Amino acid sequence: MPSNDVRILLQAAVPTAAVGAIAAVVSGVVAGGKGAIGALVAAVLTILFMGIGLYVLQRTAKSLPHLFQMMGLMLYAAQILLLFVFLSVFKNTTLFNPKAFAITLIATTLAWIAAQTRAHMKAKILYVEPDSSGDKPEKSGHSS
Repeated sequence: MPSNDVRILLQAAVPTAAVGAIAAVVSGVVAGGKGAIGALVAAVLTILFMGIGLYVLQRTAKSLPHLFQMMGLMLYAAQILLLFVFLSVFKNTTLFNPKAFAITLIATTLAWIAAQTRAHMKAKILYVEPDSSGDKPEKSGHSS
């Protein structure tokens, strides 16, 4: 990954992990150990899904820019489907508190989106790649 992509990934993942840690502490106080485990599972799941999504979108933007928007829509649909599968598998679990899991999942997802938006707005990304050959283009028009 280019350094700019890694920077955006870190600027989104670190605040999300901080929100997840705060949610784990609050859930641990409110719902006990199972609440803390639920919050940690939700934070890890959010960072994993969103991080992989960001990586896939960055690779698509570099190699197949004409498919970028479609890939973004497909990626979000796939993330929702994977989350549905995860929730279906752990529907009646006693491993963690589902309410703490759900609240933390929403909070960490919102934190990721806000942090990623801020990172993209602050990034200095060139819209046009400058020509690296150093050759000046020939004048092709009429000069007076």
